[in-house]
Amino acid sequence: MTWRTLGRWIVALAATLTVSSANAHTRSESHSTWLVDGSSVHLTFSVSDLEARRLTRDGRPPNSPQLIAYLSPRVGASADGKACEIAGKPRSVAAVAGYRRVEFFYDCTSSEGIVLRDSAFFELVPTHVNLAQIQTASGDFAEDVLTAGSQTIDMSRAQGGEIAGAGFLTFVKMGLMHIFTGVDHMSFLLGLVLISRRFKDLVFVVTGFTIGHSLTLALAVTGIIRPHAEFIDALVALTIALIGIENLAVQIHRPALFALWTAGALFAMAALKLLGIGLLPVALLLGAGLFASNYLMVAGHVRDAGRLRLVVTLIFGLIHGFGFAADLLNEAIPPAKLAELLVGFNLGVEIGQLTIVTTLVGALTVLRRFSLTLPRPIVVDVCASLLILEGAYWFVSRSFNFA
Repeated sequence: MTWRTLGRWIVALAATLTVSSANAHTRSESHSTWLVDGSSVHLTFSVSDLEARRLTRDGRPPNSPQLIAYLSPRVGASADGKACEIAGKPRSVAAVAGYRRVEFFYDCTSSEGIVLRDSAFFELVPTHVNLAQIQTASGDFAEDVLTAGSQTIDMSRAQGGEIAGAGFLTFVKMGLMHIFTGVDHMSFLLGLVLISRRFKDLVFVVTGFTIGHSLTLALAVTGIIRPHAEFIDALVALTIALIGIENLAVQIHRPALFALWTAGALFAMAALKLLGIGLLPVALLLGAGLFASNYLMVAGHVRDAGRLRLVVTLIFGLIHGFGFAADLLNEAIPPAKLAELLVGFNLGVEIGQLTIVTTLVGALTVLRRFSLTLPRPIVVDVCASLLILEGAYWFVSRSFNFA
């Protein structure tokens, strides 16, 4: 068994598990910003429309009263063990495209022993995380990650006037979580292994992917570019489908056929958009169709496509970089924290990627020792087809806003 075959086998397993739940958002996350001013607490809770759909039976995003009714008993603060009283009515406020934002105000009986609490969405998705920012009136800032097993932030941990909590390691952890809890990103990374015939090819594709996502992550988080989150989610899914399509095109030596069908499907979606059906802009769909068709034609006729894939995966990395940044764009990161966040987050992403690749190589060594093999043509066809199914389903569902 070659290490390429092992990669395909693992992709098949991953795709089989994920396609059955492809109607779920691939990462379950929310955001909270807490401003603690003496005995007063101001909470701004943000959640994506895709995530908020979990709260309704018909799969549509809840309206503002429904979202507020769900959040009210699940978020709050306490001081010295006594729950803080809510001040005024919670209200919805403006948020970036694709997100909902709700404000809560609390009056506590004391400024001592304040504990912030958030249990929203954890009963729906045990792996849900909340990226929390905490600020004080004096300007101190920290960021923390709330999980099902850690749903509170104890302000009494502050020492010397500074809030305990988030630092470089927290941002590294966030990068790791984006790889290991983002099924779409992990599927794409496994797809990179699938298309790499040699270890040198894998080096090329991972390098291109790393450069691409690092660049756009920096551009997005610093505010230079602000992409539409719903567009990026759809394009990430398209990259997964394209990797599967490339494998089949190369395997059966029919790149022109696959290029024609792929471009035709994207152009058809552009035509539907002209009729008012769909979310993605016409120009984006036409551009994606031209890129995909040319990419498949070139990849199908280049004998050594390793260096070509360095460029292509760099482009894919640009898209995934915006996907990594999407969950950070809703937060006001202080300028002094930007460098620490970017370096730590990128490091976490790279550790996650290397862990996956290392695991594949280690598993390959074991399988080789026991002479376990799989018929290569069957593995290629089945695994590539599953990647296409997974990516196409996500792309269409996200493009037409029904998943």
